[in-house]
Amino acid sequence: MAEKKSNTKIEAMSFEQALNELENIVEQLEQGNESLKRGVELYERGVALKTHCETQLREAQMKVEKIEARAGKAVGTTPVKNGDNG
Repeated sequence: MAEKKSNTKIEAMSFEQALNELENIVEQLEQGNESLKRGVELYERGVALKTHCETQLREAQMKVEKIEARAGKAVGTTPVKNGDNG
């Protein structure tokens, strides 16, 4: 795979963009073709992307909980069992 370098500011990325770049970074690191310096740079960006994605997921979860609270539903999350679609 050709090296993919992104200079996009992480804060400006959508969840999908950040996740896609994170997946590309993981793929590059798994191939093991990067220099140590480049590997560390990729790892650092990957950690920042992961944090960004987690933040966006938490924000989405809070929005859903607010919607449920306004609708009079119990607020919180319920674990999904295998094969359970809702």
